[in-house]
Amino acid sequence: MIKVLSADQIKAWDAYTIREEPIASIDLMERACQAFVTWFVERFDATNKIGIVCGTGNNGGDGLGIARLLSEWNYSVTVWIVRGSVSESIDFLTNLKKLDSKISVSEIKTDADCELFADRAILIDAIFGSGLSRPLEGIYEKVIDCLNRSPKVIIAVDVPSGLRTDQHSSGTVLKANHTVTFQVPKLAFLQPDNYRYVGEWHLVDIGLHKKYLKEVESDNSLITLKSVRKILRPRSKFDHKGKFGHGLLIAGSTGKMGACILAARAALRSGLGLLTVHVPQSGYTIIQTAVPEAMATVDQSADFFSGREIESFYTTVGIGPGLGQAPETVRALEYLFTRYRKPIVIDADALNILAANPKFLALIPEGSILTPHPGEFERLVGTWSDDFEKLNKLKELSTRIQSIVLLKGAYTVIATPDKKLIFNSTGNPGLATGGSGDVLTGILMGLLAQSYSATDSAIVGVYLHGLAGDLAAREKGQNSLIAGDLVDFLPGAFRKVE
Repeated sequence: MIKVLSADQIKAWDAYTIREEPIASIDLMERACQAFVTWFVERFDATNKIGIVCGTGNNGGDGLGIARLLSEWNYSVTVWIVRGSVSESIDFLTNLKKLDSKISVSEIKTDADCELFADRAILIDAIFGSGLSRPLEGIYEKVIDCLNRSPKVIIAVDVPSGLRTDQHSSGTVLKANHTVTFQVPKLAFLQPDNYRYVGEWHLVDIGLHKKYLKEVESDNSLITLKSVRKILRPRSKFDHKGKFGHGLLIAGSTGKMGACILAARAALRSGLGLLTVHVPQSGYTIIQTAVPEAMATVDQSADFFSGREIESFYTTVGIGPGLGQAPETVRALEYLFTRYRKPIVIDADALNILAANPKFLALIPEGSILTPHPGEFERLVGTWSDDFEKLNKLKELSTRIQSIVLLKGAYTVIATPDKKLIFNSTGNPGLATGGSGDVLTGILMGLLAQSYSATDSAIVGVYLHGLAGDLAAREKGQNSLIAGDLVDFLPGAFRKVE
């Protein structure tokens, strides 16, 4: 996992590195500048005229160092220094003295002329970094407003100026096309509201002391391939299907059997030993034909789930895809919660039934996994004013029901009962298609059935689901991706992880 640290923790990490390595702060700044420039020159050639807009603190010092290094790479560089209420840092002054005469340097003090930036192809924002604690005002706000109106490519150094990294941002914030951030991602980068400011973010290593990161505690993290590899267990030569669990999938209703098929196929591809699918009478022939590897039981109802005893040999149950919300189904779901106490994967219409019957939340078996998309989550917990309040509601729900709550979307976030947030790093907009969530339900159910913990199932499940989508998008494109492709590319995702 990559730990996602707060602004205060990052500041402490800088200080720790300076003290323990030891290294002078100006030399650490030089590392950051070198890392940014290495990223930059690999993507933009020297025919582009560069404008760098600097504050007078350490982020501005980064900008001045970047200007000097780009000039050494024969880029045409112009620097504007925004002089407002922030005093000059020592490292800013040091890098200002290092600028050579080829670099044009101007100051912006009282007003911003947006035409200043007109002849530059790329603008680099180095006004404020991660330590900003209040909305922009005065000359800073005016300059950011000019940059936001510019049609040029804009790249932020570490953090777009005006963006609060650990809480909701208000006021004027730079709208970057790219953000090159140092060492670890920031929590704000993973929130939907901030995409318009951050653009695509890129992580560069500036050599901060690894011991600090190992020892510091963080409630937020980002899933990596390495962390998923550590969780997945290899199979032994003499293993048999009985060792990999028996899952029961309750899904489908008349007209919605496709969701059931997608979830069933995904569960089988995820490695569980046996799968039984419980369907209404209208779905029996469909499921037996479309998923011959699964066993099937039939409901008393022709069209929807109306109830079923759950035998003790089932290691987990998945419920919701295509289920419908008939009154009989509502009663059957309540009965299931009261009689079956092993972890359950709860999705789709099962979530909507929970939202309409909040008293059912107390009945959910501990260690279950709920998989709402934003609309379903809002129905469960009510509205929120911003993404950070949404994350708090996510943690509160997970703690209240002592289960995993997995909020789907870009950087799908997993909330654990101990109030930790784990963000996924795979996936693409092609996953925004009907049936994608049904596939995820099947994957999660398949992992839970194999006795992975709810947290580990969620981590591996969302990563593999997103990775399958990435592999599918490379071959088919994002626009043409359908949910069935995720199942087809799931074996490739497993191979990449294994």
